[in-house]
Amino acid sequence: MSPATQAKAEPGPAGGPFTLAIDIGGTGLKASVLDHRGEMAAPRVHLPTPQPCPPPVLLAALAEMVGKLPAFHRVSAGFPGAVRGGIVLTAPNLGTEAWAGFPLESQLTERFGRPARVLNDAEVQGLGVIGGAGMEMILTLGTGAGIGIFFNGRVSPHIELSQHPVHKKLTYDQYLGKEALEKTGPRRWNKRLRMAIEILARVVLFDRLYIGGGNAAHIKGDLPANVTIVANEAGITGGIALWRDPV
Repeated sequence: MSPATQAKAEPGPAGGPFTLAIDIGGTGLKASVLDHRGEMAAPRVHLPTPQPCPPPVLLAALAEMVGKLPAFHRVSAGFPGAVRGGIVLTAPNLGTEAWAGFPLESQLTERFGRPARVLNDAEVQGLGVIGGAGMEMILTLGTGAGIGIFFNGRVSPHIELSQHPVHKKLTYDQYLGKEALEKTGPRRWNKRLRMAIEILARVVLFDRLYIGGGNAAHIKGDLPANVTIVANEAGITGGIALWRDPV
């Protein structure tokens, strides 16, 4: 760990513990430092996700970005893939072959000199917006499509539902991701989204669905009464929940 990184890891002023919250996306990397209430204590910083982005490249980019933020005591990160026990299992939009089996949690701890916790990025965003009662679900629309499911405020064991075929051989990731939006156009993409919502409602039986991610801005028209569009900042602020009760 570099001296500069060590300096950033020193304890901060009153209002802590402070949490470095990182949102890792297939297109962009975002981060801020949260106070003990989960509110941003510093302006959000952003970098484009390097392409390609194997683990050493991502860690270097995160260190560059975090160097612009104030001190923190611990780290939360949302990762675009399946993560179990701090170890990456899949990374559909970063390259699963390069990432499978990578101990991201321990590597973040080593890089920043502070304890780290990692969860799927959609689940982190969901933790930032759910009400905490009944069956709740989040669908994030970005480079791909992320899905998280929650029951009474607790995240369910992660299922890579985004990799399940939704239409012919297309997965939710391919059917609703950035490339699909650009290829089909907003009107057809919105029709796809409505069909996906109907399918997920039958499969998951959610009480409430939240839709986030950068491409949620392209949603047009009315949505079912139990579907809510949420701010993308929740991908960062939801990171505080990783340090509350075990997720």
